[in-house]
Amino acid sequence: MNGHGLDDEDRIERAFRDCVDECGATLLHIHTHKFSPQGVSGVAVLAESHISVHTWPEIGYGAFDVFMCGDADPWRAVDVLKAAFRTSDVRVRELLRGEGLVDAVEHAA
Repeated sequence: MNGHGLDDEDRIERAFRDCVDECGATLLHIHTHKFSPQGVSGVAVLAESHISVHTWPEIGYGAFDVFMCGDADPWRAVDVLKAAFRTSDVRVRELLRGEGLVDAVEHAA
């Protein structure tokens, strides 16, 4: 929890764009909102899904969700975000969308 620049909408937007480029995704739209006194929420809508963030700059913490399908590689976003917010404290959890549900639906048909 030692991220820097987590209250900077421009930095967050640049990080979203860099993730999109690095991951091979297609950007459709970016929207961010800066809270008072601090914090930013944002989303980058992609043809392949989305990247979202909620930040708590007062504790150096940002929670990013990177969801992509097709040929885009969401794992490539990790190093981009690590560099963009100058942190070495990165914790990643992979959740496979539809895991346990898609098979159940397919077998029920």
